[in-house]
Amino acid sequence: MKTLLYNAKVYVEKGNFAQAVLVEDGIIRKVGTNQEVMALSGKDTETVDCEGRTVIPGFNDTHLHLAMFGEFLNQARIGEAASIGEMIQICREFIKQHPDRVKNGLHAVGWNQDLFEDGHRLPGRADLDRISTGIPIVLERVCGHMMAVNSRVLELLEADGGLARFPEGEVMMGEDGRPSGILTENAGKAARDLIAEPDKEMRKKLLLDAMEYAAAHGITSVQSNDAGTVIMDTSAAFQILHEIYDEGRGKIRYRHQTAFHSLKEFQDYLEKGEFACGKYDEDSWLTLGPLKLFKDGSLGARTAQMKDGYVGDRANHGQEWMSREELEQYCRLAKAYGVQTVTHVIGDKAAAEMLDCYSRIFQDPENKRRHALIHCQITNREILERIKEEKILVFAQPVFLDADMKIVEELCGKELASTSYAFGTLLRNGVHLSYGTDCPVEDCNPFVNLYMAVTRKDKEGRPEGGFYPSECVDVETAVDAYTLESAYAEFMEDRKGRIREGYYADMVVLDADIFTVDVMKMKDILPVLTMTGGKTVYRSKAF
Repeated sequence: MKTLLYNAKVYVEKGNFAQAVLVEDGIIRKVGTNQEVMALSGKDTETVDCEGRTVIPGFNDTHLHLAMFGEFLNQARIGEAASIGEMIQICREFIKQHPDRVKNGLHAVGWNQDLFEDGHRLPGRADLDRISTGIPIVLERVCGHMMAVNSRVLELLEADGGLARFPEGEVMMGEDGRPSGILTENAGKAARDLIAEPDKEMRKKLLLDAMEYAAAHGITSVQSNDAGTVIMDTSAAFQILHEIYDEGRGKIRYRHQTAFHSLKEFQDYLEKGEFACGKYDEDSWLTLGPLKLFKDGSLGARTAQMKDGYVGDRANHGQEWMSREELEQYCRLAKAYGVQTVTHVIGDKAAAEMLDCYSRIFQDPENKRRHALIHCQITNREILERIKEEKILVFAQPVFLDADMKIVEELCGKELASTSYAFGTLLRNGVHLSYGTDCPVEDCNPFVNLYMAVTRKDKEGRPEGGFYPSECVDVETAVDAYTLESAYAEFMEDRKGRIREGYYADMVVLDADIFTVDVMKMKDILPVLTMTGGKTVYRSKAF
């Protein structure tokens, strides 16, 4: 089957555009002028007149949680709340409208106290008790590293072993000496685990919902950390994804980033589990990817590891998810089996210590396995130089600036803030830096992410001139970071991330020209057609 896209502005590479693309059996066969490509199309070719629209490679999100985003799409939308009171009302309405979904408890993700219009107070037990005291209520901060819970959750945790059993998490106390209802890290995870997870068929539905949304926003590939994080049973996660793709229901390509709960579980995975026995065809839309590690928490939850602590709270250096010894043990096993390793680091202390770990264990000055830092937000000049010299990849989320630019100077100080979120500097230094969203921490819509990378402004266009505007990048660089660099992160830059002959036919037709549109309108662009492997997986009714 052949498909011809013509009368288009086809982005080939910086400064190079074509008019038409011929696709055959999921592969790009010809890129060139209308006349050149049409001459090869044949009578049986499906034709798509792009009417002058811009065509770019499909977006490839290098780090998100697709299964969690599927849950998010079917949860109470607390991320839309501008205050604690509004969040309470949203949850009450959700319980009223969906009693079947909350019979075992209510879990939702998305609140951010730094954006509440009525002050930055954390929601707590007393607030959530206004929603319900009969069922467990667990409302997750947008970062996933802090939870607000109601009295019922605290009662269940107390009955299940007490509230003082979380070495890598905190049960915060209120002024009355009782638990406030705010839990961090592993304490919050224990609360979330009280609410029954979706069964296998519901998991599949939620993943398919998320894929449909992603395709409608121009995403053709995701590198997703669900196994071991969102779906705690890694074997179940692998099985669910296999079934989706074996049934031909997947709309986008999916690469696993897999976390483990113990070193033994990782070793079993390598020796007799999915790594050893899983079956993946060379051109499969479903692939195994790296080991995913966690070093620290988040900036908004004040659990990111900071070398000098937080401004106004210098004794708080954040929370360590894994000790140096544990991280080294994971990395040694990864090295023995040739497994790429990617690690969540947000604070400068976490970044520096993880760079030390990579250097000490992998001893690979060329970084042939393409080990990476995920997020890599708070950095000083020494860290930036080390990333460059040690050829470490970075999976960045420019969209985080929408919220973080409002708090980073306050929490870290202006000097450190000026060298943080330095994604432009890293790209100009030749670092392989790719874009993602950490969805559902942020919406996976790539156009908002691109807007942030190019303008360094929030969604309202503030501040004028941009937040540390020297870190802005041009549109072509941003698109390349979201396509070709994302492909490099998964060792697929020779067949993915460009509209080039012999590459996968993963492409997006846009409703506006991303290269010439007013940058303030970039975030409003949407696809009119998304193609994955030559298959149309989304087409707007207007096209």
